[in-house]
Amino acid sequence: MPISQAKVKSVLSGDTLVLTSVHNPAQERTLSLAFVSAPRIRREGDEPYAFESRDFLRRMTVGKVIQFQVLYNIPTGVKRDYGTLTLQTGQTLPEAAVAEGWVKLRDDAGRKDESEESKSLLDKLQLEEAKAKADLKGVWAASGGKLDTAYEVPDPKAFAEEWKGKGLDAIVERVLSGDRMIVRLFVGPTKHVQTMVLVAGIRTPTTKRTNPSDGKEQPAEPYAEEAHQFVETRLLQRNVKVDILGVSPQGQLVGSVKHPNGSIAGFLLKAGLARCTDFHSTMLGGEMATLRQAEKHAKDNKLGLFKGHAGAKGSSSGDVEATVARVQTADTVYLRDKSAGEKRVSLSSIRQPKPTDPKQAPFQADAKEFLRKKLIGKHVRVTIDGKKAASEGYEEREVVTLTQNNKNIALMLVEAGYASVIRHRRDDADSTKDDRSPHYDELLAAEEAAQKDEKGMWSPKPPATKSYVDYSENLQKAKIQASVLQRQKKIPAVVDFVKSGSRFTVLIPRENAKLTLVLSGIRAPRSARNPTDKAEPFGQEAHDFATRRCMQRDVEIDVENTDKVGGFIGTLYVNRENFAKLLVEEGLASVHGYSAEQSGNATELFAAEQRAKESHKGMWHDWDPTKDAADGSSEEPSETAATTNGTSNGASATPPRTKDYRDVVVTHIDPTTCRLKIQQVGTGTSALTELMSSFRAFHLSPTNSQPLPNPPKAGEFVAAQFSEDDEWYRAKVRRNDRDSKHADVL
Repeated sequence: MPISQAKVKSVLSGDTLVLTSVHNPAQERTLSLAFVSAPRIRREGDEPYAFESRDFLRRMTVGKVIQFQVLYNIPTGVKRDYGTLTLQTGQTLPEAAVAEGWVKLRDDAGRKDESEESKSLLDKLQLEEAKAKADLKGVWAASGGKLDTAYEVPDPKAFAEEWKGKGLDAIVERVLSGDRMIVRLFVGPTKHVQTMVLVAGIRTPTTKRTNPSDGKEQPAEPYAEEAHQFVETRLLQRNVKVDILGVSPQGQLVGSVKHPNGSIAGFLLKAGLARCTDFHSTMLGGEMATLRQAEKHAKDNKLGLFKGHAGAKGSSSGDVEATVARVQTADTVYLRDKSAGEKRVSLSSIRQPKPTDPKQAPFQADAKEFLRKKLIGKHVRVTIDGKKAASEGYEEREVVTLTQNNKNIALMLVEAGYASVIRHRRDDADSTKDDRSPHYDELLAAEEAAQKDEKGMWSPKPPATKSYVDYSENLQKAKIQASVLQRQKKIPAVVDFVKSGSRFTVLIPRENAKLTLVLSGIRAPRSARNPTDKAEPFGQEAHDFATRRCMQRDVEIDVENTDKVGGFIGTLYVNRENFAKLLVEEGLASVHGYSAEQSGNATELFAAEQRAKESHKGMWHDWDPTKDAADGSSEEPSETAATTNGTSNGASATPPRTKDYRDVVVTHIDPTTCRLKIQQVGTGTSALTELMSSFRAFHLSPTNSQPLPNPPKAGEFVAAQFSEDDEWYRAKVRRNDRDSKHADVL
């Protein structure tokens, strides 16, 4: 009989092997060892020592090149060849298997082949079997050989929890595709579990399969067979280590499959035969970064699936510095670069709380406020990760990673539960598109942690709703609220909108108040209110300057008075600096003399205006000091000057003051500025005194000192006893703690 050469692909039992051509792995044939039989592995229950018998032959032969000789075959049924084989070490089979007691001679062994060569081989085998019996080797042992093998996992989640973090020894019994295989897990000395395992972190192309619904065959995806062959030649019936990481949504075990050289996932990715999948990122943790590097290697070298890959176009200048000018939503901001130009960008791979999700939508305002406090007006480092295509009426825009003080802003949002991570679709044909965050795996891990800790929008409890009362809605409401705010100094507020250079919409969180603030002491040129409107000279410049400096900033305000339409006249402090002075200093506003005197800021405003004139800034670009001095007292007030109480840019002489003595009562002294608040004595004073006396007498009466039937609400007017003088006054409830039954009033 001729001697042939082949490579052992797998071992079916202790006496049967699957051989492949050395030069063409697709050519296969089955060879059984001559004259012997081994115990059978069966799903309904293995024969004693069936696994050990097969394992002996598997360890000796799988993956190795051998020489074999066919002695005879049985043509009935499935044609099967019987013969002998020789390993490169010189060992021969079936002699070695008989000597170790893992196979038995067939009863009809002498009738299979009557050649002299076969008779000589049979004599040797009989001698080896007699020795094995005498030594109680293998199947001739007095006891043992029974295994408990389960072919189904009834509760995959419980199994994964039990074995998570514990490496299991295993054998790959069958390779279904590049990313899934049937594995025999050794969960105990005599207990095995044979089940399917998905390779964590990757997805390989789908192999050829038949659709069970219609019976039609679906062709394999490109590189599917290559990926299958890659894994099969390296892992089929090899000893591996399996780390169970979790369970897929379909209830399949997910794990890392490692042979002595490392994880098979990394080798598949590096060869370009698989892509990273995000669904297992949180299971893998830090290992995911290694897999992405392997994928990047395949992309850079245009291997396999990435043969036509064109790298994502990044910024030619690398990371850039910018200032956050405005926060639109929790995932979209406006950046201003050194050229003072603004552009809108989105944070890579995250999404604000969905407006369409009833559980997430209530957290939109909190998420935006979280980002505003972190970023507005701050310098950030910008890394451009890609571009987001135009959709839903939005133009194309860049997606970026923003870092401040080496902290990833998107990661901070996700950790706080104010953003979710986008599941990118990267398994489609457009493999060149890659706009995900370079910290994507960290984002996924942070999202999982936030969900577990029920942070932000993952909390089962909705956030406390905050509604602002618009006190500029009408003059009456403005006057009532102004009387409250005038008693306070440097009130913390947030600029919600910039209407013009000197007019702002301001929010006062502690008062739940929304109001229009008009800067006192100055007049800024009017900007265009719509595309058809025409702005006054330098009106748009003033508006833009105010937007850059004030939009969404934390500020402080002093309220002095109200105007005729419900606006609050006062001072706006940005970084503790009077913003009106900054406008005047840039030549974008002029001083309103009377209003400046009333506000007490006349000195610094006139000084700022003089500096702007001397520097020929803004509206003073053509200022002539000689003409201004000559015209200061001789010219009639112009239309603009008339609106500024007869002053001409603050340069005219102040009219003489007349003495006017009146009886007043000092109601308040500011200890820091020594400013007084007075009340003129008159008919109204006596009436008020009489009213307060009656008010006090009413509440001192025991019959009237009854508590409120229900807890007061913020904004309600109540009668309250002042702790400083134990007198009764009218008061407004600022906040109410129902649990401690304590209310703050003003």
